[in-house]
Amino acid sequence: MTGPGGRSDLAGRRLYLCTADRPDLSGFLTACIAGGVDVVQLRDKMLDARPLLARAKLAAAVCRDHGVPFILNDRPDLALECAADGVHVGQDDVPPALARRILGPDAIVGLSTHAAAELDAAATEPADYVSVGPVEPTPTKPGRPGTGLEYLRYATRTTARPWFVTGGVTPGTLPAMLEAGARRFVVVRWLTEASDPEAAARALRAVIDEVPLA
Repeated sequence: MTGPGGRSDLAGRRLYLCTADRPDLSGFLTACIAGGVDVVQLRDKMLDARPLLARAKLAAAVCRDHGVPFILNDRPDLALECAADGVHVGQDDVPPALARRILGPDAIVGLSTHAAAELDAAATEPADYVSVGPVEPTPTKPGRPGTGLEYLRYATRTTARPWFVTGGVTPGTLPAMLEAGARRFVVVRWLTEASDPEAAARALRAVIDEVPLA
């Protein structure tokens, strides 16, 4: 996990795909990466451990071939077994400190936050990045209300580590998010539901790259 996808390679990355498993996973990931995705997470709450491990190994291989970090959701044990570059955990999942112990010092560990208190608490966690949102309600987080743009402004003021916006990221919503201080973005449906994922990723990337990271 110390190669091109290790934690030292995270800082400049801005377009983060989060996807469930799908029959065309390899081709889908390849197309998204060609369009500008530079971090990939496999998040599938339906698969049992062994099928998830098999699909994670496939996704990890695709990402490795393209020099893109591969993150597995929720399962540091399976992330270790499939040689993922890291793991992403939520507020009710394995603590980041335990994920770090399992995966080692060079792995990427990400943590979801949904409110100012969670973001403040994340400052003491051994996480390399946090996600902030969802700005708008999303089917991937049923029942969770949107945080709105003010949470992004709070993150801009208070958070030194890399943070990624979640929830409703599209070319149309990006300008307001950028204005609120966001510079890194997690995208789900805009790509997973696209008929041309590469073109859809390019459309996002064109807006993102209009505003420098620093």
